[in-house]
Order: sequence, then structure tokens, then C-alpha cells
Amino acid sequence: MVADIEETAALAVVAEIGEEGGSAEVVALDVTDEDDWIAGLDGVIERHGRLDILVNNAGTLAGDGTIEDLTVDAWRRIHGVNAEGTMLGCKHGVRVMKAGGGSIVNISSIAGIVGAPQLAAYCASKGAVRMLTKSVALHCARKGYGIRCNSVHPSYTDTPMVDRMVAAHRDPDRLRAGLEGASPLGRLGAPADVAAAVLYLASDDAAFVTGAELVVDGGVTAT
Repeated sequence: MVADIEETAALAVVAEIGEEGGSAEVVALDVTDEDDWIAGLDGVIERHGRLDILVNNAGTLAGDGTIEDLTVDAWRRIHGVNAEGTMLGCKHGVRVMKAGGGSIVNISSIAGIVGAPQLAAYCASKGAVRMLTKSVALHCARKGYGIRCNSVHPSYTDTPMVDRMVAAHRDPDRLRAGLEGASPLGRLGAPADVAAAVLYLASDDAAFVTGAELVVDGGVTAT
């Protein structure tokens, strides 16, 4: 199930999955809208009977800045997608999964572990995802739901969101080189690096892993 606010992008992912021999469907979803979550997940249950894995992956840093530059509107928009959207995903994911168990994986960031002076709202929102994950994990464990909840913390990854940030910089080439050089492994993360971490946490190989944070950053936070 490919859930996205942008239907064209979601359909492209569905097509790519089909080309690789898999099958997928689109779920229209604005992660900031609770009604969308209810309708989307209830629709999955109606069509397929259960939900095993939920990945909360929507994110934005549009309009972010230092604490002096940041506007209230940007703060609310970033938290609406990154933190509130993840909360709603966890809330309604637990609602539909608790009868049969499953795995929730929340995409946080190393910005939820270490600070970045120019990303005040993003850091705060990703820190919220980090601690929300632990709360959800403990709640589900104590209730005996059989639902694990973990977070993944990438560093800068070679995605369109990073491309847009780099393009908007006064010296894009210098910024990209700086981002690559910040990693002891000497490169940006690749989407496949993050996907592999998500796959592990979603799988039965991680059956005894819950409330954990898996850092995928090429060694950035080790320095």
C-alpha cells in the first residue's frame, strides 16, 4: 500500500513495484488529516483483512531556519507533517494492528539526536518522533498487543528533499560537498541504505527489538 498526498508520485511507485514483479495499491493520504488516516487504514482492513507493517515516512523541512528566523507558520507546518503526522499514524496503526500484532517503523533523523543550528523546527519535530516511538513501544508491550515500534535515524540522504535544499543554497556545489564530507564514509546516504534498515525492523529478524533507534548515518554521530 503506497500512501501519499501526491497521487501522481504514488502511482509512479506502484508502477515501479509492478515492473519488479510485485503488486501495490495507492492510498490517498494527507498525514496531517486524521480523517484520511481513519479512512485509509479502515480501507486497507476492508480489502485485505489486516495490516502487518506501517512505515511513517512523510517529512518536510520547508521554511525552516534558525530560532531567530523561524516563523510560527513554518514551525506548525513542519511539526504538522513530521510529528503530528507520525503520531496519527501510530495512533491509528495501533488501532487496526492490535488484534494481530505487527511492526511500526518511524523515520526520524540524526537531527532528532544531535542539533543543527539552521533547522530549529526540524530538529524539534524529529526529536518528538524519537521519543514518541519509545512511548508507543512501551504502551504496546505493556498492553500485550504484539506491536513493535522503532525509529530510524538517517543523516542527509540523496533524495529530492535534500536536492531541493541544496538547490536553494547560495553555493549548491559547496553545500553538497560539505554534506558528503561530513560523513566519515565520505558520501550521502542512499535511499536503499535507509530502506534496508526499515526492512530489518519490519521483519521477524527484529522480533526482540522495540523502542530502539537505528542510526543510518555513515558514522556522523560517532564523531
